[in-house]
Amino acid sequence: MNAAFAAAAALVLTAGASAGSLAEQFAACASKYANTKTGASVMLECNAADGKLNDCKVLEAPSPAAGFDKAAMCVAEALPVGSRTGSIKVPVKFTPNS
Repeated sequence: MNAAFAAAAALVLTAGASAGSLAEQFAACASKYANTKTGASVMLECNAADGKLNDCKVLEAPSPAAGFDKAAMCVAEALPVGSRTGSIKVPVKFTPNS
């Protein structure tokens, strides 16, 4: 995990993934796609079914060149949603460590 970068999802998570593995997914996605020296907020809209998110699209994000749109889509693959179903908005916030 990239110690210089911490990320958190604003979505209230339910059972399905341990906090450690989710934090590792955030760090891996941020390191792979985004500038981890800055923070950003991304709003996704996804379909929730069978405890997972799929068919996500980016509603709001900083400049695509920053990579946070791709990082948020990557993170969405690991976010557990429990019994929620249907279309939901998923805010994802990336913040650098101070």
